[in-house]
Amino acid sequence: MKKAIVFSFFLTFLFSISTIQAQDFKSAVGLRFGSPLSVSYKFFMNETNAIEVFAGTKGYRNNTAFGNLGWRWYSVSGAYQIHKPLSIGDIDGLQYYYGAGASAYFWTFDFDTDSNNTTFGLQLYGGVSYTFSEKPINISVDWVPTYFFNGYVSGFGAGYGSLSVRYVLSRD
Repeated sequence: MKKAIVFSFFLTFLFSISTIQAQDFKSAVGLRFGSPLSVSYKFFMNETNAIEVFAGTKGYRNNTAFGNLGWRWYSVSGAYQIHKPLSIGDIDGLQYYYGAGASAYFWTFDFDTDSNNTTFGLQLYGGVSYTFSEKPINISVDWVPTYFFNGYVSGFGAGYGSLSVRYVLSRD
């Protein structure tokens, strides 16, 4: 019985996803409020395939007995994303997306100036996006699990993602 219920929800989800054009804009620029805080530029290569490039920063400070110590990274990232329309009621402009990307992180440390270095990361993307039909605004929420390697940080990190707000530069 449980399998039948799960299967019916799965079929309902598949049939609720429209196969019509997914793109609601050609290019947009804005901010990714999350980890890290970033400036974003996103453009569509065709109806469903987009490239997003962004640069960001993240840091931490702790007031210790040795002073106000912390670290900061600056990142440069790029992602390939596939957008699909998501049909929920009468909401136009709603999409889900998934993809993959890579980043470079440039670290600085207050406590050890000799240990500054570069870390690379591979990411997966999963999110939901909405573009207002009468306003040049796009918003999205995504989760970006990242695998870091060859640097100060290595291993899997699941705490990355953002709420993005973008100004639509051009529509199709």
